[in-house]
Amino acid sequence: MAEGYRDLIVWQRSVQMTVAIYRLTENFPKEEVYGLTSQLRRAGVSVASNIAEGWGRQSEGEYKHFLGMARGSNMEVQTQLVIAAELAMGDQAKLRLAEGLSHEVGKMLVSLMKTV
Repeated sequence: MAEGYRDLIVWQRSVQMTVAIYRLTENFPKEEVYGLTSQLRRAGVSVASNIAEGWGRQSEGEYKHFLGMARGSNMEVQTQLVIAAELAMGDQAKLRLAEGLSHEVGKMLVSLMKTV
């Protein structure tokens, strides 16, 4: 059992995913700074943040609720990465890395939600 949220592999991977998203979006077109760049970054940050916030809550029900919110934010990330790919935005290797991490985080969240 993890002693804190930082020990959770899913939290660690979600932080890695967010860093990958920031690196991917740093070369997006400047006109997207308030569009897809901002949306992707906020959704990515939301995944790790919701995992941490849920960990700090008082009940399993609240924890599961925040894990569900993290999962929803991760679905946003996946959708936005598809849009970025369709618009040929960003480096393809960076895009694949972010997608891979997002899919891994998604599977881990589902598994964790089943055990809570």
